[in-house]
Amino acid sequence: MPAEVTVTVENFDTEVLQSDIPVLVDFWAEWCMPCKMIAPALEEIAEEFKGRLKVAKIDVDSQGDLAQRYNVVSIPTLLLFKGGEVANRHVGAGSRSMLEEVFASHI
Repeated sequence: MPAEVTVTVENFDTEVLQSDIPVLVDFWAEWCMPCKMIAPALEEIAEEFKGRLKVAKIDVDSQGDLAQRYNVVSIPTLLLFKGGEVANRHVGAGSRSMLEEVFASHI
């Protein structure tokens, strides 16, 4: 079972807003090369921080309403949710260590 969670409009509130632990949400698309570049690092982060951080993936092509709700205009966009609120935001690809900086101070 993958450590990452696929999020849709239907399960967004439960998986993200009502989560007991911080949630790193990856807004991505299948055709996005930078999204594919950071995917392995996000999978590793999801596994390593399991139980302390949830990594969720939102496909902007099928979940455009969620992308619009959070003003996602460029992908990949990473939003860190803590207590149902956006605590940090990063746009663009980067190294694993850079991605960890997005959430490190929140877990």
